[in-house]
Amino acid sequence: MSEAIHGQFWNDQLETLITEIARQATVAHVPLASPGVVEAVLRNDEATCGSTNPVAFRKLREALMMVFVVQKKAYDQLGPLETEAMIEEIRSALVPRFTGKLGGPTSG
Repeated sequence: MSEAIHGQFWNDQLETLITEIARQATVAHVPLASPGVVEAVLRNDEATCGSTNPVAFRKLREALMMVFVVQKKAYDQLGPLETEAMIEEIRSALVPRFTGKLGGPTSG
């Protein structure tokens, strides 16, 4: 597999997961951008959920756990610098779509 195709594969995997995380966080009203919330979700603390939606919370938690697995595999295949740059690019593209919906500071 060529490096460009390999890089695109990992980009697609990470983008799909990060988009799903943002989507489920929005549905469950989980302010992921707020300090400590990701850790609380990973501990299965449903108190972070601003709505009663156990399915969305479960999907959010599973996607968060999966992103760590995929990130580790991407590190192994692409290296940490390229993987981190890819994740930052994806995150930057998602921020305008979800600003104000995931907690933390709003832009502008």
